[in-house]
Amino acid sequence: MAPEMERTHEAEEDSDSELEKLESDLKGMAHKILEYRETLPDQLKSTLVSVLDAHRPLLPQLNPGASEQNISREESSSAPEDPETAKKLKLLDDKISSNCSAMPIVLNRMKDCIAKIDKLDSYNAASIHPAFKKKNTGQT
Repeated sequence: MAPEMERTHEAEEDSDSELEKLESDLKGMAHKILEYRETLPDQLKSTLVSVLDAHRPLLPQLNPGASEQNISREESSSAPEDPETAKKLKLLDDKISSNCSAMPIVLNRMKDCIAKIDKLDSYNAASIHPAFKKKNTGQT
């Protein structure tokens, strides 16, 4: 019986040491999680800011002393130093103005289409040609 007791005693010591190891691993993980919770939001914020800055287009600088609300259209569209930028801004301005001038035409076409759809919805099922009606199959 003595060898059996030694085996159970050794098994208990092994399980105790394994339990202590697991507890120390758990404390280490908890410590790492706390570190990540403290540092991760700042890292995410700085990464997001850098990504947004990288995607932000470079626009010509306006007068830094004047507020944006007080700048008129003529002041904000002053000739930039770079001719390529001036060309791009002119193209953008032309596209915006052409889109604005086409807006009433598009709205009228949309209203016409909506009226046609409403007119089609108002038709009765009786006025649909029999060729376009679904046939009942499988029922005899």
